[in-house]
Amino acid sequence: MAATPTQDLPPKGGYAPVNFTRIPARSYFNGYQLFAGFGVVSAVACYMYYKTYSLVRREDIEMRSGRLAVEPLLLAERDREFLKQIRRNRDEEARLMANVEGWEVGTYHGERIYKTIPSERFMRSSNQ
Repeated sequence: MAATPTQDLPPKGGYAPVNFTRIPARSYFNGYQLFAGFGVVSAVACYMYYKTYSLVRREDIEMRSGRLAVEPLLLAERDREFLKQIRRNRDEEARLMANVEGWEVGTYHGERIYKTIPSERFMRSSNQ
């Protein structure tokens, strides 16, 4: 036989009262102390920013000076490599067109590209 079910009831005398009153948070600092702390932290942060900015500015000046000192060398190397590539292109053109009759290296179908400029003067083409 099955036991008869019993209903769950509150304890005798009822449940304890539920505490729903507001418990304020504990206050560690008042308003004046918070403003003073903010001022101190801001002053220290400004000082550290100024010191760091001075260091960054000095390093930036040094990097800029180094870049300005090296720039002529880099430009000369770039121009030198460009002229070497022009020479390689002309040598390759001469090798490829060696068997073509009437082909003149450095011309456009036998016509000079720059007719009014002396042949010993180098002219950089517009597509390079």
